Amino acid sequence: MATDQAAAKPRTSSLSILSLIFGISGWTLLPFVGGIVAIVTGHMAKQEIRQSEGELGGDGIATAGLVLGYACVAFVGLLILLAVVFALLLLIPMVAVIGS
Repeated sequence: MATDQAAAKPRTSSLSILSLIFGISGWTLLPFVGGIVAIVTGHMAKQEIRQSEGELGGDGIATAGLVLGYACVAFVGLLILLAVVFALLLLIPMVAVIGS
């Protein structure tokens, strides 16, 4: 009976686990790069799970990695945008003072 339950449970996609790991590391150790890797491996995992016809699981794990990856990339992009706006706001008054 225990072997029936083990056989019925699909094994987890290793790509989905990688996506989650890199999604977390994108917020801690590897900003932006971890997010990009999480996005790529998350989409690969979802495709692999769909094509396995029930042999692989881990769709929720892949989704979590995708969410973390997209949020990390969006956050880093927002920080870059804010840095550029802040730099421009500082430079415009300087140029006006120097030019006059």
